[in-house]
Amino acid sequence: MARIATLARLELTPDETTRFAGQLTAILAYADQVQQVDTSAIAAPATVAPAASMREDVPVPSLDRDVVLSQAPAADRPGGLFKVPRVLGS
Repeated sequence: MARIATLARLELTPDETTRFAGQLTAILAYADQVQQVDTSAIAAPATVAPAASMREDVPVPSLDRDVVLSQAPAADRPGGLFKVPRVLGS
């Protein structure tokens, strides 16, 4: 559990580590139980979504880039880019 917490960048107390380890174990046991269900007699659906629910892909006007960038807390306006805090490798 400590390794998972580290990968998720979580700082857990020993009590939280114990509690979450138990919860994660229960979730994984349930997922394993679901995997064991015999579904061989169930026919696969022909399609995931009915064709009637699909809409035409129609281009629509977007927001004006300069207006959006002017409202951003940090932006490279000449480059047309948003600046965000580094997440990976920080």
